[in-house]
Amino acid sequence: MPRTFTFDTLEPATRPTFYFVGVTTGGSSIRSVFPRWAEALGLGDVELVGIDLALHAPDEQYRTVVEFLKADPLSLGALVTTHKIDLYRAARDLFDEVDPLAELMDEVSSLSKRDGRFIAHAKDPISSGYALDAFLPSGYFAEQPTDVVIFGAGGSAIAIDWYLTRGARGADRPARVIVTNRSTPRLKTLRAVHEESDAGVPLETVTAPTPADNDAVLAGASARSVVINATGLGKDAPGSPLSDAVIFPESAVVWDLNYRGDLVFLDQARAAETERSLRVEDGWVYFIHGWTQVIAEVFNIEIPTSGPVFDELSAIASGTRA
Repeated sequence: MPRTFTFDTLEPATRPTFYFVGVTTGGSSIRSVFPRWAEALGLGDVELVGIDLALHAPDEQYRTVVEFLKADPLSLGALVTTHKIDLYRAARDLFDEVDPLAELMDEVSSLSKRDGRFIAHAKDPISSGYALDAFLPSGYFAEQPTDVVIFGAGGSAIAIDWYLTRGARGADRPARVIVTNRSTPRLKTLRAVHEESDAGVPLETVTAPTPADNDAVLAGASARSVVINATGLGKDAPGSPLSDAVIFPESAVVWDLNYRGDLVFLDQARAAETERSLRVEDGWVYFIHGWTQVIAEVFNIEIPTSGPVFDELSAIASGTRA
């Protein structure tokens, strides 16, 4: 039976152990997927263990988890979801090394050990990019001025903004990025990263405490907009950032980063799919890229992002999906 700890029930690993730091880790598909992936990748006798923390937990809880992972010999590393920003800010001084993207994003999604050093990585900018590229045609933004609207200003939103606005994309960048959040501080963090990256794409940030506020923001977005639920609503908490009265932009691409939970945002988009000519995507491909990127880092192996090996891992994962 897969095990789940909280910050105050952690105990030393008795065999090589890989952790998943989240809110409701017991419900994730990775519980079924990881043992099959471990076998396919030849990882040996390794266990996946969840660590559940409440949203925006106290700093001391994050520090307790990081101190445990750093000190425990058989604890190999962890994937961090939902808590990427809070954990990094609470425990930044505990890492021996922080990769440049984690420094820039002010977040961490991968904790690993190498040659006695405890290392923090931000993998979201990479994994979110691979997921976007899987369903968004190359040159999509170059065809005509097109907005990106992101609900939620956490680590995933910061990563997506960075990926889509990089100068290396040339003309294939949004006309503007609009990010909403229920409170202001995380919008300020996102803007700081955006400006430090010298993106060259206009960023609009909107404090939007209610679904009606988000509806109003979406009403001003361009046709073909890429509309993203990065709030965690629908998985880590019930509901949607939008009301049922929302009108999606014509021909929009609508992406819910969630693939499990009550998925209200996804249901709202699917209800309007035909009438508004929407393309609707859930978070399944993001899930696969997110996990394989961190597994590759923690276990110091190469996992291709496409091709036969990746296709095999995707098929294994799909075979466990309800």
